[in-house]
Amino acid sequence: MQKLTGTSYGHVHQCQCGQLLFFDNSVCLRCGAAVAYQPNIGQVISLEPAETQEQWYIHGEDTNTRRSYARCANLHSPAQCNWLVTDVRTGILCTACALNITIPDLSQADNAEYWQTCEGAKRQLIAQLIILGLPVNNRNIDPYRGLGFELLRWQQGEPPVMTGHEDGVITLDIMEADPAHREQLRQQMHEPYRTLLGHFRHESGHYYWDLLVRDTPWLTVCRQFFGDERLDYGTALQQHYQNGPPANWQQTYISSYAASHPWEDWAETWAHYLHMTDTLNAAEEFGINPRTIAIQTDPFTRNRLEDNRFPVDNTDSETDPDSFLDMVNRWVRLSSVLNVLARSMGQPDSYPFVLTVESLRKLYLVHRVATKK
Repeated sequence: MQKLTGTSYGHVHQCQCGQLLFFDNSVCLRCGAAVAYQPNIGQVISLEPAETQEQWYIHGEDTNTRRSYARCANLHSPAQCNWLVTDVRTGILCTACALNITIPDLSQADNAEYWQTCEGAKRQLIAQLIILGLPVNNRNIDPYRGLGFELLRWQQGEPPVMTGHEDGVITLDIMEADPAHREQLRQQMHEPYRTLLGHFRHESGHYYWDLLVRDTPWLTVCRQFFGDERLDYGTALQQHYQNGPPANWQQTYISSYAASHPWEDWAETWAHYLHMTDTLNAAEEFGINPRTIAIQTDPFTRNRLEDNRFPVDNTDSETDPDSFLDMVNRWVRLSSVLNVLARSMGQPDSYPFVLTVESLRKLYLVHRVATKK
């Protein structure tokens, strides 16, 4: 199987005793060994106590060259973070937790549970971004272009909490961690898909637009595919919520919300790119080969991808169009089966979207921006 190089943060590994370890494990359920996620290598690994208190070695490393690590200070907080601290600039917090600017008021009922759920989804996002090689610096390290999170809950007498992104800060209404609340909003907003991880991935798209597209040579070509982002954002969203998407939006956009404004088109496409690559790699870690799935699909071919709005780069294996098309075609097969399996369990489709030629080309542009940095 051809794996998407650099896009998997490792969904499952093995403890020193052979027990399966999953992404959020902090202890082996068989032997009781301490385990932790090492974000720089994208693996959950077994630990050994170091000579210094509260320091740990990675099990099995060469004793002459190994370094010791601290575990994230949020390990025993409601966030239950299982990451190692790999960057001394983040202090006692790991790379993911150090991104937090504001956390919920833990004296308020249910906030500890909501925060734990939000942090789990956020760690999935940050792990994938790191393995992709994308810059993930907090606001202390990079005050002007760093990434930050405000995890908030509305309180009486305060303005409503709006999930969104502004100037590098992603705000999330932690009530999205309440399944009943999220489902109510999903139906009110006529959304086929609404998850915490989806929110984080979408808002990260806005952040990386500012970081990787705005004020770069990518801006001109992105405008050709996604439209001119200088279109008044507030007016565009108001029209979308009042009138809905254009009647033929499925031909051009990956979701109805993507039709509201070029920024949202980019962010939705970015989120779908992260959905696709991560889920494919998770499946392939378990030995599932989408090419062998017994289902008939119409594969996307090279002529569907080529477009004179941007040059096709044949010199870089990471952005090679044939490799990208292979990935997308594997995703179409896998997601089709995931949808059937979900229906078999009486659940809604796991991926309730249809890829078109135009959305394929936008995904390829996102792929190129993400891999070229």
